[in-house]
Amino acid sequence: MTAIDPSLADRRVLIVEDEPQIADIIVAFLQREGAQHMVARDGEDALRAAGFWRPDVMILDLKLPKRDGYSVLSELRVRQGPPVVILSALGEDVDKLTGFRLGCDDYMVKPFNPLELVARLKAVLRRSLERDANRALVVGDLRVDLDAHEAFCGEVALALTPTEFRILRCLAERGGRLVTRAQIIDVAMNEEAYDKSVNPHISRLRQKLADTSRRGVRLVSVRNEGYRLEASS
Repeated sequence: MTAIDPSLADRRVLIVEDEPQIADIIVAFLQREGAQHMVARDGEDALRAAGFWRPDVMILDLKLPKRDGYSVLSELRVRQGPPVVILSALGEDVDKLTGFRLGCDDYMVKPFNPLELVARLKAVLRRSLERDANRALVVGDLRVDLDAHEAFCGEVALALTPTEFRILRCLAERGGRLVTRAQIIDVAMNEEAYDKSVNPHISRLRQKLADTSRRGVRLVSVRNEGYRLEASS
């Protein structure tokens, strides 16, 4: 089995922290590791950044303006968001248990050692990569290869743009469940996208599935709601 590289080099790390001094310390240590970084100052910005920047891992404070960290974490887990390391001054057992119950991958308490934070980020990223290694999403004869960023109907590769692949992954992750237009914009498109900009991507993706799938995998519109994948038996 190929070893998973735990390095942070070129990995995208989203820092959700409203205290500039703490954010600056984290940024300095991430730069030493060669990581890419983005800083969000409140909970709403964190969710927007997670949607359009697609980080590999997130550092999340809990006491945030506009939307607290627990709320952000809960929303991320609905969206199949990145692994999350909570970094908070809230250090009681009930705080940690709540964080893990909502789906965080690790929990550190302030004040903190930046070197330990880096080590924990590497460990969380390694576990995430190991879970995703050679993992594919399957709906009917559609297979979405998460490692290769490719999709196949049977043995035929779909010629997808990056945006189409992200939309198809979003739909496949939810199986036959509804995906709203807002979720597609948040997860698969950039921050400047608007409601109707989804339409041409959906139209092209629907046609490519119709041309390729032999087991009737269809992209179905749900009026005024969104879309879902449907596979005939």
